[in-house]
Amino acid sequence: MILFIALIAYIVYFTVVRARTIVNSPYNQRQDAFAEQVIRGDIVDRNGNVLATTDVAEDGTETRSYPYGRVFSHVVGYSNADLGNTGLESVENFELLTSNAFFVEKLQNEFSGSKNRGDTVVTTLDADLQQAAYDALGDNRGAVIVMEAGTGKILAMVSKPNYDPNSIVADWEALNSDDTNSPLLNRATQGSYAPGSTFKIVTTLAFMRQNSNYANYTYDCIGEITTGDTTIHCFDGTAHGYEDLRASLANSCNASFANIGTMLNISSYRETAEDLLFNSDLPSVLGYTKSSFALTSDSSEAETMMTAMGQGNTTVSPYHMALITQAIANGGTLMEPYLVESVTNYTGTEIRRNVPKSYRRLMTSDEAAQLKDYMRSVVEEGTGSVLSGASYTAAGKTGTAEYSLSDGERTHSWFMGFTNVDNPELVISVITEGSDGSASGKAVPIAKQVLDSYYD
Repeated sequence: MILFIALIAYIVYFTVVRARTIVNSPYNQRQDAFAEQVIRGDIVDRNGNVLATTDVAEDGTETRSYPYGRVFSHVVGYSNADLGNTGLESVENFELLTSNAFFVEKLQNEFSGSKNRGDTVVTTLDADLQQAAYDALGDNRGAVIVMEAGTGKILAMVSKPNYDPNSIVADWEALNSDDTNSPLLNRATQGSYAPGSTFKIVTTLAFMRQNSNYANYTYDCIGEITTGDTTIHCFDGTAHGYEDLRASLANSCNASFANIGTMLNISSYRETAEDLLFNSDLPSVLGYTKSSFALTSDSSEAETMMTAMGQGNTTVSPYHMALITQAIANGGTLMEPYLVESVTNYTGTEIRRNVPKSYRRLMTSDEAAQLKDYMRSVVEEGTGSVLSGASYTAAGKTGTAEYSLSDGERTHSWFMGFTNVDNPELVISVITEGSDGSASGKAVPIAKQVLDSYYD
């Protein structure tokens, strides 16, 4: 009886929870049977622009084509009988190879030996905004992500270097041998970077939680701070003078945040980071890399200081920083991010629709409101001033993550933020890789170009 109940329970679990994953597996031969009966459906953006379609020649030969070429390469992905599927082509494989055409039409096709048209996946992506992000990123290696603050809808996701899914077979060997650029890697979700000063948001929240009188914090910045054998400099050696917590964040003062790091209880600091999903699974339909918060009770004071200002061994993806920003903009609650608005049959009749839903509360509404105010000061008074004076209001945090190579120092440039601060609308996360020291502020102008295209 116990074995029977266990078997029934597993069948229910398999059908409800695991079936979709199993069907979408590239190793599942059932897909081949679907493909013999169904012409793979289209993937479109939220306005109906076709992102992926199947062209059928007169002799019945089917070719998967991508009208936007490289622009959607990582998020839409590719589908090829020999190479498999990636991106949404993989995630929505079952829907694309399922036909909900009118039953009379399907019956006629059955008798005539014709294939049915697969269903259409309507994404949350916005082709105009995606193109703007693609253009703004230019020749930089990096990523741009844009989401709706209140719903979790992903409107744009660009990663560079990229590839042309229309020529994936011909380019396959070259793409896989390019270890320098890794063009097949979706840097938006799978990139793993030092967060630079964007991590000061996490440090700020940890300090707020550990010090109820955080509003009284002051620090006299002389451009550097030394503890033991470790000296940390502010950018360009700037002496910021007397600062409270708000000014420390607005100015992105390394010395002040290194000082804050020495004041934090490491265990509680780690708890705050993990509340924000470091060292945890992330809600994502696409493959991603987990973020890492590496401080432990055995970490040195120097490691703690470096971590507090965004260096050290902490790593994060642009996607994860967008999630943290979205939670702040949304009053502390992270909405579950999603990429598919609905599925229709090929004539447009709706089969199913996704709706926004809460994933988890990452912080209290009071904490989110305070961080939102601090992030507003970054744009109005501090390092994100490029975004001030636009037709929209903005709040955010800049970041510069430094690292050394044999030919000199390089930096990753970061920006995370949101628009319409009093009633947040768009969330954006931008990173550019490997700039020289003189070009460390690339991310903010890129974010501005993307947001301007949306609002103007």
